[in-house]
Amino acid sequence: MSDARIESRSPDKERNSALWISVIYFAEGFPYTIVNLMPVIFLKDLGASNELIGLTSLLYLPWTLKGLWGPIVDMYSTKRTWILTTEIVCAILFVLLALGALSSQTIAVSIAVFALIAFVSATHDIAIDGFYLDVLDKEQQAFFVGVRSTAYKMAWLAGKGGLVFLAGYLANQHLIQPRSDGARIFEDIHFSVLGTAFSIRPLEFGWSAAFILAAFVFILVYLFQLWYLPRPKALVRENEGNDAGMDFFEAFRTYFTQKRIGWIVTYILIFRLGDAFMLRMAPPFLMDSGARGGMTLSTAQMGILDGTVGVIFLLAGGILGGFVIAKQGLKNWMWPTAILQNSAIGLYWLLAKFRPGIEWVYVVNSFEQFSYGLGVSAYTVFLMRTVRPEFKASHYAITTAFMAAGIMLPGVVSGYLQVWMGYENYFLMSFLAAIPGLATIYFLPLED
Repeated sequence: MSDARIESRSPDKERNSALWISVIYFAEGFPYTIVNLMPVIFLKDLGASNELIGLTSLLYLPWTLKGLWGPIVDMYSTKRTWILTTEIVCAILFVLLALGALSSQTIAVSIAVFALIAFVSATHDIAIDGFYLDVLDKEQQAFFVGVRSTAYKMAWLAGKGGLVFLAGYLANQHLIQPRSDGARIFEDIHFSVLGTAFSIRPLEFGWSAAFILAAFVFILVYLFQLWYLPRPKALVRENEGNDAGMDFFEAFRTYFTQKRIGWIVTYILIFRLGDAFMLRMAPPFLMDSGARGGMTLSTAQMGILDGTVGVIFLLAGGILGGFVIAKQGLKNWMWPTAILQNSAIGLYWLLAKFRPGIEWVYVVNSFEQFSYGLGVSAYTVFLMRTVRPEFKASHYAITTAFMAAGIMLPGVVSGYLQVWMGYENYFLMSFLAAIPGLATIYFLPLED
């Protein structure tokens, strides 16, 4: 084996595990939210087509390929160092994203910066997940899955809720014509610096401010972790005559020789198929005008929707899921949570079919968040059990890479399918697409 250092399972005793787990998984979810969830609303706000919005699912590509460099994180330096280094880089890229939002080619520049953040964020994920698996035993991993899932979703709240609301609120301060038929007219922001006049478009200004705030938040997260993140005792792998390249290939060999690996990979790839279709086009559906089959929500309303009642149900679902799985075992809860999670997709079909008042949007969103919290808790515990002790970060990176592929591929074609089918038929198709993934659970090697 190589002489790369690996962390032992002995974190600082004075550290509160729930606290540092909450912070690192908020840190994991925050750049992911900015790259994969906020761009849907950002681009829709700037008038991009649903086809382009669907194509931005390619930003998942680094998460799909991260298994290729996962062994590098295992073999070189400590995972704590990887975590802190990638967080500083992400903060810098958030600032570049804010500047890109003010450029004359906002969409093109922003997508390029999103792609850079995606690569750094995927590497950040490898280090965090490996750190979690290293310092906690199997029972602790299951017990804290609700905490990590909740913290991850709180990052979604901060991005899709707080930052999106801020972007919409600042833009709406310069709104001339209220949104009635789907069209909005804004008055440009004019100011001067040292006698030179400048003009900024309100939509871009609002999003730039949101991305600057994101950079500030991430710097605070970095400083906290620099101080509080445990420093596990480092062990050195004894040299057994193998080099780093052999370690790299051994990580893949041991992963793909697991029991029922074919069914495991199939499950990871297709279980969230319906979910992936629904999630990519849900924001465009909620923001589109009634004439286009949408619910006519503004950017600020989208921020409120993701940051109010739905959050309570999300937290409840995530915590409850982790608790019941730790107490009663994954085998007992895999089916019920999966069925409940995918049933929420059908509610979007009903929204598109009947287009009721906005209060029903809140009801559907709340149920979706609760069921998602439950379902992802079980899903995450299963993913963690696909790793071998000697290659925790590598194996989990491979597993989550398959998961990312299962989200990216349907997302790429989602915009084209929605435009072709219309929102009502599209969400019905999404609901039906979830059925094959449910069926694969029967073939998994589940253990309590």
